[in-house]
Amino acid sequence: MAEQVDVVVIGMGPGGEHVAGRLADAGLGVVGVEAELVGGECPYWACVPSKMMIRAGNLLAEARRVPGMAGTTDVRADWAPVAARIRDDATDDWNDQVAADRFTGKGGRLVRGHGRLAGPGRVAVEGEQGGVFEARHGIVLATGSHPQVPPVPGLETVPYWTNREAVAAKEPPRSLLVLGGGAVGVELAQTFARFGTQVTVVEALDRLLPAEEPEAGALLERVLRAEGLTMRTGARATGARHDGDAFTLALDGGEELTAQQLLVATGRRAALADLGLETIGLDPRARSLRTDGRMRVAPGLWAVGDVTGHGAFTHVAMYEAEIAVRTVLGEPGPEADYRALPRVTFTDPEVGAVGLTEQQARQKMPRVRTGTASLPSSARGWIHKAGNEGFVKLVEDADRGVLAGATVAGPVGGEVMYGLAVAVQAQVPVETLRHMIHAYPTFHRAVEDALRALELAS
Repeated sequence: MAEQVDVVVIGMGPGGEHVAGRLADAGLGVVGVEAELVGGECPYWACVPSKMMIRAGNLLAEARRVPGMAGTTDVRADWAPVAARIRDDATDDWNDQVAADRFTGKGGRLVRGHGRLAGPGRVAVEGEQGGVFEARHGIVLATGSHPQVPPVPGLETVPYWTNREAVAAKEPPRSLLVLGGGAVGVELAQTFARFGTQVTVVEALDRLLPAEEPEAGALLERVLRAEGLTMRTGARATGARHDGDAFTLALDGGEELTAQQLLVATGRRAALADLGLETIGLDPRARSLRTDGRMRVAPGLWAVGDVTGHGAFTHVAMYEAEIAVRTVLGEPGPEADYRALPRVTFTDPEVGAVGLTEQQARQKMPRVRTGTASLPSSARGWIHKAGNEGFVKLVEDADRGVLAGATVAGPVGGEVMYGLAVAVQAQVPVETLRHMIHAYPTFHRAVEDALRALELAS
């Protein structure tokens, strides 16, 4: 017999936990199903611990920039406080009791196990606390994503790292091969290098950060090379092996690279294969779940987070979660709008971006203009000096006179990008932005220079 409940949430990562908690707060009978840790990837293996690592690496880099600016320094890296902070402050030694209590304290019921659909409105949970639940109001799928591993011969047989093993490392490896030059790959590559690891990044496409503006990838490649990292862009891995002491990657062309450790950071894929989607007529082989503006997949079924295909970001999961909550509760509010979807790569320089890249805009719009300004040429960039690499790039829908996208690379690029995100979201006319007062001397004053370049673009 199926147990009757109001709502079942499968997956208690950031989006699922938010949905489940809000609905429980509203008085609904909510069952949250989680096979791993309540809170999901972000607090235990991704956003939070990785940014602690990055913060530590940035402190080392800043200390090394003192000579010629403010005196002399003797910098000696120590991974121990980084590992301790991740263990004690971020993850509570990978224990989710606080998060679990937070949910049950709102009146929700946590069921640990693997949940899958068992027909319309029904969820079967495998595990010690398993059972079958029938949801009167509906089901929310929030199962996140998992690392996508490329089909490199031999890779499936070697004990490579993903982001999980990297953030849980008790000490940095002597040398590291990073397969993948996207955000996760370059963030972790730079961090480990700043703690003394010899790092080589292998990216099959012709630039780092291939999903972002080409200028961002080119800038990061220059910076990382200057910091001593080895870059292999446009290089495809054709084989992998591990002899117990070292990992070896074979590249097309016959080159072989060897290191103590291998990190695979080639993107993520939505976890859909074992969700029972076929029991309600959906394709379990799909890359994502198609939702409407209210996050509905089908009557009585919603999806939020990585599984919707709008970006594997905590902020997207939380945004979609709130829309799903409003829909379930019948509350008013706008539908999902991804026009100004923000993303930040937390390297040094930091790369903040929002909306469309130039290439994406040219595929969608008849007339596109761009304007770019160098961050070092701005007053704050010149004052900042060491570590001031960066730029501002604006992408304009020229027919409408509004920004379609923007990228800010440089110190705190993700923070500087916020004003441009507002402009994209609110469709502020470029002419209005051009006549604003931009504070002096700030990093964001480079936006004014980029607007001037945009005006001069044909």
